[in-house]
Amino acid sequence: MIDIRAIRETPDAVRAALARRHPDLADRVQAARRLDQRRRELLVEVERLKALRNTQSAEVARRKKAGEGADALLGELKTLSDRIKAFDAETADVDRGLEEILLQLPNPPLPDVPTGDASANAVLRTWGAPAEFAVPPRPHWDLGQALGLFDLPTGAKIAGSGFPLFTGAGARLVRALANFMLDLHTREHGYLEVQPPLLVNADSARGTGQLPDHEQNMYVTADGFYLIPTAEVPVTNIHRDDLLTADALPIGYAACTPCFRREAGAHGKDTRGLIRVHQFDKVELVRLTRPEDSPAEHERLLGHAEEVLRRLGLTYRVVLLATGDLGFASAKTYDLEVWAPGVGAWLEVSSASTFTDFQARRANIRYRPAAGAKPAHVHTLNASALAFPRTIIALLEAGQQPDGSVLLPAALHPYLGVERLTPGGR
Repeated sequence: MIDIRAIRETPDAVRAALARRHPDLADRVQAARRLDQRRRELLVEVERLKALRNTQSAEVARRKKAGEGADALLGELKTLSDRIKAFDAETADVDRGLEEILLQLPNPPLPDVPTGDASANAVLRTWGAPAEFAVPPRPHWDLGQALGLFDLPTGAKIAGSGFPLFTGAGARLVRALANFMLDLHTREHGYLEVQPPLLVNADSARGTGQLPDHEQNMYVTADGFYLIPTAEVPVTNIHRDDLLTADALPIGYAACTPCFRREAGAHGKDTRGLIRVHQFDKVELVRLTRPEDSPAEHERLLGHAEEVLRRLGLTYRVVLLATGDLGFASAKTYDLEVWAPGVGAWLEVSSASTFTDFQARRANIRYRPAAGAKPAHVHTLNASALAFPRTIIALLEAGQQPDGSVLLPAALHPYLGVERLTPGGR
């Protein structure tokens, strides 16, 4: 949530920043500013009326004690009380309207984020060289079927399109990736592993910005719980309404969970194979930090996600997203994209984002900078490290061999017990 003080004190700067996302957002900033001004006017008037009521109440008490008539003053007090109630009701309406606007305003992008739509995304660097093949490489859906790794038709029979069923060595590969990534992040990168709930309440979804912006893309139960679209939601909310100490920061969590997203495969785009699915597993990293450390923490987080790809030997590139491609709550995002030779495309496997204090304001996550100091909001960051389906796509398509097997990276050998996937392997 944007700090209302920024809208109040530097409205032009906020309007200009949000206009880089979408021109219409400037009007919402102006509407929020008007409501904030009205709210402050109402509060001043209510305080004035309450002070007058207190004075007159004291005078009524004095007159009654002295045996003097107070009927006229009692009538005035009734009128004052009615006016105060009316102003309180209007203030509540204004508060609701202001909160509704603030909840719908996205995070202003940081100054170094490129302006524009996805075509303005900037490729910062590339690691590794794409594998070369004597014949055109096969796509992962052919490889997965031939190797018995997943059964997409049966998954669709069980739940619907976009819900893959992994089988045999494919299921073991999913488990191996989870163990490999969690071991790396907890043993070498210092994260605390957590296993959070897969359902969250509305307060948690609102705290990280999924509500109200992404509600249409979430699965909701009959009793109002939401299936998590990412572990970012429950893990960040571990500290909702907490007041942390400065020496507790930074805090880093790692979690491996299923993720559920309605929008996957929308409009028939990228629906074949594992490219876009409704349910998938992902290791998520979440960091909470002091504001002054936030830029360095963002780079560190990105590096942790990159290290997974380097250990897996996958060719990837780092992309800085432009304003029109940013997520609602993000102030700056790096995407990591792997090269998948079978489909001939760069596929996103991670987004490493800083949210500045945007989520912390919504979730009320604060820390005390020093003893006796006024509490301040932390900065929150997260990254996928990594999402499994497209990582599996790249592993299969880049590691395919002429004999139909898939050579696995050395980092996975201890977790799978084999160096390659072969037809009939279990």
